[in-house]
Amino acid sequence: MTSHAGPVPHGATAVRPQWADLPEPLRDRITERLGGEVVATASQRSGFTPGFASRLVLAGSGGTERAFVKAVSADRSPAIADSYRAEARIASRIPSAAPVPALRWTLEEFDWVVLCFDDVPGRPPSRPWKPDELTDVLTALTGLAEVLTPVPEGLVVPQAREWLAQDFGYWGRLARASGAGGAPVDPQVAELAALEDAAPDALAGDSVVHCDLRDDNVILGDDGRVWFCDWNWPSRGPAWLDLVTVLISACGDGYDATALLAAHPLGEGVDGAAVDAVLAGLAGYFTDSSLQPAVSGSPYLRAHQGWYAQATLSWLALRRGWVG
Repeated sequence: MTSHAGPVPHGATAVRPQWADLPEPLRDRITERLGGEVVATASQRSGFTPGFASRLVLAGSGGTERAFVKAVSADRSPAIADSYRAEARIASRIPSAAPVPALRWTLEEFDWVVLCFDDVPGRPPSRPWKPDELTDVLTALTGLAEVLTPVPEGLVVPQAREWLAQDFGYWGRLARASGAGGAPVDPQVAELAALEDAAPDALAGDSVVHCDLRDDNVILGDDGRVWFCDWNWPSRGPAWLDLVTVLISACGDGYDATALLAAHPLGEGVDGAAVDAVLAGLAGYFTDSSLQPAVSGSPYLRAHQGWYAQATLSWLALRRGWVG
């Protein structure tokens, strides 16, 4: 197995404020809601947003407790604040049987959006993927899908096919630009554009899917369970979508993603053309995003997107027979 690790320092990608950096009135309000004095903190360095994300150790009358708190300024990061609000709406309604850390409370004060979760003792998977950890995560996805298929009553989420369609279209734009004036269009670009056009229909489904499932949104619990966190983009779609997004990174790390997909319960009977269409759409999104200007609050975001673009295209190329 060959690793294709890129220039992204996994587990150390985020530039986040520390507990002492939060406005004092906000810290006081969080402490009040926690019901105990914050005596220790452990900021989480994974991810690609500039929000506060820290494990907090509390001392109170009942002894020591722990909580996980994430917070972001709605003024400085309005899009991320909206994603936190979406996460709060979904997390409070996810069935307790799902391997998702429980949301305790939320608050929105002093221009900040704050979410407090149960702190799950554990760590993210290693990258490149270790075989046993990848197996554990892929196995846990089956249980997650069982709880979230069909969409549980009371969970209202957008259709993945609708909002992801807004992110797709790169290959079509490239084909039109390269074919301007009657110039011939590269056959692979034309094929990617055709696949991309089919991606929205391929995303029809009746499961609640994470839609942003990567290793830094996974916790390998000290108790042996696998937990899925950061539900900022929950959507209604096919249960196999989260499996595919995890396997993109596995492919980039040298695994046979097609074989893993075929052997997985969520991949059984899945239309290969639908998978190819979604891979084409995602490859275009990652490619286009990686070419955008750098983001000051997330120094590794563009490199991360470039790596995912390469990994997605590599998997698709193998599936389509573009390479040996």
